[in-house]
Amino acid sequence: MDVAGCSACELLRGSRRVPGGILWRPRGFALHVLDAPCPIAGWLVLTAAHHRRALYDLAPEEAAALGTLAREVMRAQRAVLGAEHVYAFAIGDALPHFHLHLVPRFAETPQRLRGRGCFEGRPEDALAPDALAAAAARIGRALADAAGP
Repeated sequence: MDVAGCSACELLRGSRRVPGGILWRPRGFALHVLDAPCPIAGWLVLTAAHHRRALYDLAPEEAAALGTLAREVMRAQRAVLGAEHVYAFAIGDALPHFHLHLVPRFAETPQRLRGRGCFEGRPEDALAPDALAAAAARIGRALADAAGP
């Protein structure tokens, strides 16, 4: 279901763009860069391919796939970008379309942007769209390589 005015639905159908576009469309989800000014390279969002309000609204097969998909992305973020850790956030207040933020933390990540502080980035913290797209593309390639032919 596509809901009018839902920015996630717009992104999924291609009428809204993010740096690098949709990187991967596995088992009921789409992987893409954060659709907002972003202070951390490799911050990706795993968004339900269908309009679902929250985790509790996912179809059983979507819910079953979510953990495996998140694990694959997080492993790629660590391997490809050298992240020390990857946070996973599913908040659901601002956008009524299920999405899981997968936010890498690096040794050089400022303390104020660690953990949930990543959502408190200032305008001057925002990275250039081409830098975000480049980091995302590296992760996308790693995921494609892991999936094989």
